[in-house]
Amino acid sequence: MIETEKLTKRYSDGNYALRELNISASEKITAIIGRNGAGKTTLIRILSTQLLPTSGTARVNGMDVITEAGSIRKSIVSIPQEAAPIGILTAFEQVKLYLVGRGMSFKDAAQSASMALDELDLREAKHYPTDTLSGGMKRKMFVAMALAANAEVVFLDEPTTGLDPISRLEVWSAIRRIGSTVILTTHYMEEAEQLSNEVILIDNGRSLEHGTPADLLSRFRGKIRVEINGQCEDCIHIGSLSVKYVNREMADRYIDMGFAIRPITLEDIFISRGVSIES
Repeated sequence: MIETEKLTKRYSDGNYALRELNISASEKITAIIGRNGAGKTTLIRILSTQLLPTSGTARVNGMDVITEAGSIRKSIVSIPQEAAPIGILTAFEQVKLYLVGRGMSFKDAAQSASMALDELDLREAKHYPTDTLSGGMKRKMFVAMALAANAEVVFLDEPTTGLDPISRLEVWSAIRRIGSTVILTTHYMEEAEQLSNEVILIDNGRSLEHGTPADLLSRFRGKIRVEINGQCEDCIHIGSLSVKYVNREMADRYIDMGFAIRPITLEDIFISRGVSIES
């Protein structure tokens, strides 16, 4: 269970990353989505006790991130977006040493590391130096750390940023195998929709939406998104692009008008928020 109440982070330059954020997450996989600069990484850093909040409270499994940080650290794994392996070490060596650092014996760490890497389809690659591995394999190695650690909560900050589509699918499969509660941030809407049991949308440091992907998309039932480069009446304007939501039955009319038809995704929560949908 992740809970925050009026969680605020203000940096020394006066900018707010989080503004009295109130969230509660308890599902198997929770995706925190938002634009760049929305506060996602700051939130993960506070929840994983890497950063102190300015005010408000945050709890991980009932433990306060300030007064019980030591206990939280023993029960979580946090894989930051910028995590990078030591290239001369093999994947097996890196996972094993990580587990030893968490308090496992060398024997248990070696066994757990080998099992986790095998389970994530890295059996053939686990004894190669990590600087010879693909980007997807490296990210899977970090997921193997989380899997082998058997932590209660795993934080993954944008785990597939920069990966090609095949590598991204491989990492998705690896994340699904983690038995712990997973909190991940992402700006890939397809990733949030495919992986998560619940989604929290934050923007400008505040929570705007919270629910299952199906719940959040229910408002678009029977609708499609149409787009055109240029201006149009009663449209949402994003730069030179105009977007409108209409009944499926109206699709032919808008195609004839030069609009492109797009399927509905979680991306539309961003685009349409605060804008009425045409009936």
